[in-house]
Amino acid sequence: MCRGNERREIFRNDHDRMAFLRFLAQSREIYTVNIHAYVLMADHFHLLVETPLGNLSEFMRRFNITYTGYFNRRHKRVGHLYQGRYKSLLVEKNAYLSMVSRYIHLNPVRIKSLEDVSVPKKIEQLRAYPWSSLPGYLETDKRQSMITYALVLAEFGGETHQGRDSYRKQIHSDIAEDLDVQSLVFGQSILGSENFIDKITKEHPGTGQEREQPAVRHINQYRNQGVILAEIEKETGRNLDDLKREKGDLRRVAMDLLYRHGGLKGPAIGELFGLDYSAVSQERKRLRVKLGADSEICRLVDNLEERLSTLKI
Repeated sequence: MCRGNERREIFRNDHDRMAFLRFLAQSREIYTVNIHAYVLMADHFHLLVETPLGNLSEFMRRFNITYTGYFNRRHKRVGHLYQGRYKSLLVEKNAYLSMVSRYIHLNPVRIKSLEDVSVPKKIEQLRAYPWSSLPGYLETDKRQSMITYALVLAEFGGETHQGRDSYRKQIHSDIAEDLDVQSLVFGQSILGSENFIDKITKEHPGTGQEREQPAVRHINQYRNQGVILAEIEKETGRNLDDLKREKGDLRRVAMDLLYRHGGLKGPAIGELFGLDYSAVSQERKRLRVKLGADSEICRLVDNLEERLSTLKI
């Protein structure tokens, strides 16, 4: 969640909201992030995102800088748009993903001016609100390509008419019962079962503190790099020195796996292979084109991903 500086508006019109969603979709693509839900309010926004690469900071930094730059240019202003750093919660996916999605979607009717409004009226107001991912959960013709609906709807019967109807009914029930999530949050940073909280706090001692620990992240990336390169060598007989010398598809596969599974960014991968980070991006694009036409490369990538899926990485 990000709030406007001094609680000022971060959207002045629908043009701003459309730009925000455009930048959100671009950042999602760049950082391989799954977006499960969002809502845009006048002075803040909520996102429910899944980061398979553990790159939330990078995703949010790029996204917020891009939108702030747009907003300042369009409205001829300078300075901070947001009130400090974004706030984030770590959510146990299997237990709380659906609840958090619904809590986010209820924001438009959780405002002071609607406190005394009847439940049917709140339902009507919510269904009419266009600036959230909720419409796509309820109606197929309002789905957005950047939203991942399946995981949330799986709890309600899947991406079917029945699943969407069950989600709608649960939203209506949540309005009547005034769904609360904040009271369930542990240490202002984790939402999950006792086992999940215990596991996270033991494996990641910094979780629950104000700041992330970049040193821990870098150590994990270095470990992941070694695991991925070792698996490539087992599968192909080529080590890192070979990959540096030999241009071609195998080196592209290595770069792509280091990015998607290892959490390394373009500059780090470029340094590893003696390339500019922009060349890394181009090589990964060439691999994606090749995957659509070369069954041998597809089998290699599938084999390596199956190897990596059995490892703790």
